[in-house]
Amino acid sequence: MSNLPGDQVVVSQSASFEALSDMWTKAFSCIEKLTELNLRATQSTLAENQAIARAALSTGDTQELFALQTRRAQAAMEEVQSYWRHVYNIMSGAQAELAASVESHFKQRQHDAQVFVETVAKNAPAGTGAAVNALQSVITAANEATNATIEASKRAAEQAQEIARNNGAAAASASNGVIKQADQARTATKR
Repeated sequence: MSNLPGDQVVVSQSASFEALSDMWTKAFSCIEKLTELNLRATQSTLAENQAIARAALSTGDTQELFALQTRRAQAAMEEVQSYWRHVYNIMSGAQAELAASVESHFKQRQHDAQVFVETVAKNAPAGTGAAVNALQSVITAANEATNATIEASKRAAEQAQEIARNNGAAAASASNGVIKQADQARTATKR
């Protein structure tokens, strides 16, 4: 593409810089959201632990202490599930934004390459038709490969998200089972 007029090179480089800048902004926004989530989770955990410690120290009944421990375990499971749902949502959103940005950038580069080939074809000297056709074939093949890669990446991302959702549901189911077992154990010890 070094045969492009100077203005087109500057426009192309500027577009590439803007796309890269946009992707970095989105990535840092994701990091910022994850950091905020972690800070809130830490603050919440500290406050809850202080409240539990006060309650544990103020009770003299072992059954009440066991019940407090069971309630805290249940709340902790729910908080962990909620935390990971938030992480999943943040990461999924960032992935979708970045994928859309990358796809847009690739589509623009494809368009620019096609315009370049059309310009070359219009201005090609007589007798260079075979070379122009070869260039057009290469650009067409590259566009098709890029489109196939983008579609495969989308499918892979969707599958990864589905696996993450399924793992989250399995973890929630397992933790609910543990909570039920703890409740049953507590009930059995009361008898």
